[in-house]
Amino acid sequence: MKLSQELLNDIIEITSKSAIACYPFIGKNEKILADKASTDVMRKELNKLNIKGKVVIGEGELDEAPMLYIGEKLGSGDGPEIDIAVDPVEGTNFVAKNLPGSMSVIAISGKGNLFNAPETYMEKIATGNHVPNDVIDLDFEIEKNIKNYSDMTGKKIHDITVCILDRARHKKIISELNRLKVNIKLISDGDVSGALLVSDKKYNVDIFMGTGGGPEGVIAAAALKTLNCKFQGRFLFKSNEEKFRAKKMGIVDLNKKYEINEIVKGESIFCATGITNNDLMNGIYKKNDKFITETIFTHHKSNLEVVKKIFPLLD
Repeated sequence: MKLSQELLNDIIEITSKSAIACYPFIGKNEKILADKASTDVMRKELNKLNIKGKVVIGEGELDEAPMLYIGEKLGSGDGPEIDIAVDPVEGTNFVAKNLPGSMSVIAISGKGNLFNAPETYMEKIATGNHVPNDVIDLDFEIEKNIKNYSDMTGKKIHDITVCILDRARHKKIISELNRLKVNIKLISDGDVSGALLVSDKKYNVDIFMGTGGGPEGVIAAAALKTLNCKFQGRFLFKSNEEKFRAKKMGIVDLNKKYEINEIVKGESIFCATGITNNDLMNGIYKKNDKFITETIFTHHKSNLEVVKKIFPLLD
């Protein structure tokens, strides 16, 4: 199905308002209240749209409301059938502590086009649109990926930068990158924004890798596919319960490596509004009696674009 410019404008407006709802909680150590405020606004605004929307990537299950839960129906019930992936506040700790990196995120696609990812870890790797498909692969050793990238781009290994979450589970990966003398960009949270850094050379990140949330992987893939970037993911199940839930969602091969075209089919829209400043865009700021927001978005085969919007102060 065709996603309209009008729908894109609506989604930009919604992530902007959702981000603004967090503003009173920035630096107040109230991440739960910030998340609730953002979620409430996002739900209210999505329900105004003339769509038959369904949350396929959400923050929780039905009994965990007020989070936007997987399977929740949104919109007027009229109009196109839309799959919706949401993360009202990516980086709740960043909001609570007034640190850079938080944003409010929505990705949408036609019904059945966004992978319904289980709440489990996903092994991920991503790189830019200048890299052929056979250069970087989850199944390759780290050294092979780095050397392949170096050979393909002509970039010396010590000039290559890899972005990865700063987690104990990544100790071996980080140790290997250090052995190879690769530059490492460690991020404490926000692996959606981390993955998006491969989308443009101006961010100086060549490869994103490591293990993070499966739902976040789908959201990142929605943006990266539009930009013709490379992304692969493989779910890592920690328990029999997680495996059971995955099978209920229709996942047959629990060890499958997913290519980006399998995670996001067809056309998609991705929008993310900065709450606090980050590498991709500025956070919310107040000027006189107005809020000013910046939103990055992708639609069709375009670059990652930034739009600035001005809103009156909330009552």
